[in-house]
Amino acid sequence: MKKFLIAAIGGTLAGAVLTTQVAGPLLAQDGERNSTVYEQLDLFGDVFERIRAQYVEDVDESELIEAAINGMLSSLDPHSSYLPPDDADAMRVQTRGSFGGLGIEVTQEEGFVKVVSPMDGTPADQAGVLAGDFITHVDGESVLGLTLDEAVELMRGPIGSEILITVVREGIEEPFDISIIRDTIKLTAATVRQVGDSVVIRVTTFNDQTYPNVEEGFRTVVEEMGGLANVEGVVLDLRNNPGGLLTQAIRLSDAFLEGGEIVSTRGRNPEESDRVNAEPGDITEGKPMVVLINGGSASASEIVSGALQDHHRAVVVGTKSFGKGSVQTVMPLRGDGAMRLTTARYYTPSGRSIQALGVSPDIVVEQPQPNPIEEEEEDTSRPARTEADLRGSLNNDSLTEDEIRQIEEERLKAEETAQMRDEDFQLSYAVDLIHGLSKLGTE
Repeated sequence: MKKFLIAAIGGTLAGAVLTTQVAGPLLAQDGERNSTVYEQLDLFGDVFERIRAQYVEDVDESELIEAAINGMLSSLDPHSSYLPPDDADAMRVQTRGSFGGLGIEVTQEEGFVKVVSPMDGTPADQAGVLAGDFITHVDGESVLGLTLDEAVELMRGPIGSEILITVVREGIEEPFDISIIRDTIKLTAATVRQVGDSVVIRVTTFNDQTYPNVEEGFRTVVEEMGGLANVEGVVLDLRNNPGGLLTQAIRLSDAFLEGGEIVSTRGRNPEESDRVNAEPGDITEGKPMVVLINGGSASASEIVSGALQDHHRAVVVGTKSFGKGSVQTVMPLRGDGAMRLTTARYYTPSGRSIQALGVSPDIVVEQPQPNPIEEEEEDTSRPARTEADLRGSLNNDSLTEDEIRQIEEERLKAEETAQMRDEDFQLSYAVDLIHGLSKLGTE
């Protein structure tokens, strides 16, 4: 009995020693950390009061606090920010597909505003703004030293008004100006059309309209082509798509997968991690597929292209994507404002993070970029001459009328292909690749 009593006393003493030696320092560290935080908050209060009392001009206290909040959030990463009530309302409108402005998605890099992507059919797109362009001045005023929100505010203005932006573009030595007329941005999230014997799905953004547009458009085009049996394959065009709603990216990926993981998100705490899997059902019934991406493909676009690439469901063609692999959660705040906070990173099915790396295409295909400074040169190229062009050449008397008609149709297709290569080389390459892939599966 004495032995058990001695052992119990020893265990109690050991527990007390551990509590003193381990828990004590941890509690002390927490106390020191909290003390430091409160000291910093007191410092913030001191600075705030000094500004109110001694700054050379009267200040608006609410604007001062908003600036402090936004500074705190923007110091975390380029995608966390404070949204005042007006901006929060504008963001909610944007997810529904209609808003005012230039039509560009931007971020900040090296102190300047960098264009992530211009949106199809918007004023910026029509004026010639390209993904990767750096905006250095707005109406002659430098954006260097401004926060991203301040630079964006500088670009806002009434619908119908003109804005002059100065752009630096890779491969062009001198900066140049682009004039844009502000307009209401009405986005069609996705369009579907027939190109040759392929179906081309163009997704410009991920909002509430994205998957419904794709589903309805795909069904209509396939019916017009006489059914899936007449479709060689599908091109999913995600170029210059800055992203949007994660839920829509998941639905679009699921449309082409029979199963398996689509994306996983991992937050600060392990219990906040999430994994999303595809459900059976491929709307194309396994047709060959090519995904087009470029440096303007970001966020949700990278989730879709990464999932289809990892499952070997599609060949990814183009250039490396933007590399935004983080998830932002919009949290409502008092006063009708909101906070956009980065809460997780997302990973492709193979477990790779896209953050700062992007999705690398399976086949790199550059898109020729126009140089707005150079004068247009007259095209002096001549079509290649063939035997049939020679005066007095013999006719092929062995061809039937059907064979002659087939040759004429092939010639017209070749002319259309050549024209598409001039207009959109990457898309032309994707359609040609689909045609080749479809032949591999032909018995």
